Amino acid sequence: MVSRRHFLASATLVGLAAPAILRAEGGLFREFPFSLGVAAGDPVSDGFVIWTRLAPEPMAPHGGMPLAPVPVDWEVANDSGFREIVAKGIELARPELGHSVHVEVAGLQPDRPYYYRFTAGGERSLRGRARTLPRVGAPVEALKFGVCGCQHFESGFFGAYRHLAREELAFVYHYGDFIYEYSQDYLFNDGLPSRPVRKHAFRNLVDLGDYRLAYAQQLGDMDLQAARCTHAFLSSFDDHEIRNDWVSDIDNWKLGLATNDPDAPPPEVFMLKKQAAIQAWYEHMPVRRALLPRGGMVALNRELRYGDLMAMQLLDTRQYRSDQPCDDGFKPACPGVYDKNAAVLGKAQEDWLNRNLGAGGATWNALAQQVTMMSLDRRRDPAEPAKILNLDSWAGYEAPRERMLARMGGLKNVVVLTGDEHQNFCGDLIHRDKVVGGEFVGTSISSGGDGSDKRKGSDEWLALNPELKFANDQRGYMVCDVGRAAWQTHFMVVDKVTTPVNTLSKRATGVVENGRAGITMA
Repeated sequence: MVSRRHFLASATLVGLAAPAILRAEGGLFREFPFSLGVAAGDPVSDGFVIWTRLAPEPMAPHGGMPLAPVPVDWEVANDSGFREIVAKGIELARPELGHSVHVEVAGLQPDRPYYYRFTAGGERSLRGRARTLPRVGAPVEALKFGVCGCQHFESGFFGAYRHLAREELAFVYHYGDFIYEYSQDYLFNDGLPSRPVRKHAFRNLVDLGDYRLAYAQQLGDMDLQAARCTHAFLSSFDDHEIRNDWVSDIDNWKLGLATNDPDAPPPEVFMLKKQAAIQAWYEHMPVRRALLPRGGMVALNRELRYGDLMAMQLLDTRQYRSDQPCDDGFKPACPGVYDKNAAVLGKAQEDWLNRNLGAGGATWNALAQQVTMMSLDRRRDPAEPAKILNLDSWAGYEAPRERMLARMGGLKNVVVLTGDEHQNFCGDLIHRDKVVGGEFVGTSISSGGDGSDKRKGSDEWLALNPELKFANDQRGYMVCDVGRAAWQTHFMVVDKVTTPVNTLSKRATGVVENGRAGITMA
């Protein structure tokens, strides 16, 4: 918190240090400072986080900001006209954190919408809206929330986000791949080369300035801003926020190099990149100070409880995972798949998860995570001689997957929510011939281009994996409609992402009935 006197002093210093950002008419900024929008996240029953970042020239170094702290006023109101202010204050936007602001608002009423906004240098931000949660344990009959992720700027427009913004939702879970860390000269979404729909402002990302540039370009998209200013987000990350298929301190995207190639980046070099990438992720996500990176690590796993209806565990499947077996990729199983010492969550997170699952108190147990838990045969041609696994998924780690499924067998109403695959599908989680849960895998917002209703070989893929109930290769998001009697997941798809405006439709609905594990299609 800062005083008005400190604000005036800071403004004077700003003018001396960087006169280029001063407007001729006397305002503090030459351009609109809230160009990256506003967002809310990590809701609880008495509040949420509100976020913005000052960036009057978002693609310039430091977002066009001076290297000095700048005070930002914030307000939260009961009404969209801000006639009834219920909370307000001043927060410093610090250059060390890219002039981002994370305000943890508390003391609000449960289970209702609020509106928020920011002011800096005489400029006012876009208005945001977010809901608080019901009190933990309070009786709740219904919940509706969104699930999305995987948005490649070059592969398509983000029109799906504008549709998501129009949904009536309690919150949105984002499973990661908020940015992609590389630029492409050609796309091959249909097997033939084509130019990207729009171009990244970079080739590859290496340091903090590069990653900030990537987020700034991404957040300039108004469809993305529409979704973030309308719903509170539960933000996670997967691999592309840092480097494709990374785990722990290992860079697995070696541009065709062999695993033991001396040119592959060693862990201590990769961790420098990870530290920069995670800081940039924090600077642009509406998350709590508890997620401020420390030594290149962030405490990503956390729990959300929605009254007595749902307990959701947000998992981290990257930071504590052991290296992928068999040099990664889509391959037949090798002995490393069955390594008893392999880890996906790491011991501390696995213990934390077991404690939370054992607490009970909710009708539904949801696991929100990044990579597919079903061990699927990835052959699209049954004539291929051996079962193919996605070794970057839980299928490459049979020992921890076995422990996870065994734990689910002792619970009721387990639903797993997953991303990463750039396609929609869902199916049963099976442990020793017993169905112990259902998994819904969501498609991408844009990654993979327009797609089609089915990928080539999807019918054969479904036949090879009887636990699968549905497969689809369009872009979009999922909406989870949760009640006492059943959990319904709607697969919402758009017809195109190669055009700025598209048409939304409900492609399918998967249902899990209370007390009956597994998915049926409505």
